[in-house]
Amino acid sequence: QVHLVESGGGLAQPGGSLRLSCAASGSIWRINVMGWYRQAPGKERELVATITGSGSTNYVDSVKGRFTISRDNAKNTVFLQMNSLKPDDTAVYYCTADVLRWYTSTYVPYWGQGTQVTVSL
Repeated sequence: QVHLVESGGGLAQPGGSLRLSCAASGSIWRINVMGWYRQAPGKERELVATITGSGSTNYVDSVKGRFTISRDNAKNTVFLQMNSLKPDDTAVYYCTADVLRWYTSTYVPYWGQGTQVTVSL
């Protein structure tokens, strides 16, 4: 089994910062792409950022220049540094990881439970 656990969410003021973390654990042999999604109330889930094992990143346009995704491969952990936060960033943030489990030959996506981020005065 594989589990992803997010942390670091909370309340921030507009212009403030938060740093999200997500640690993967379980029967993991290798992790390829990791990423972050978010879902705001009444809206569809959207992909925020991804990062490959070699460090190549992609971001949704609305967070470019403000958010930075990174990872610690030794700890199977992905981070999302969120700066210059806006009220529109308010959402539940979910991490994902494409995991190659022990004794398998294909990567399978796994999801964390989500962490709430609220940006408000």
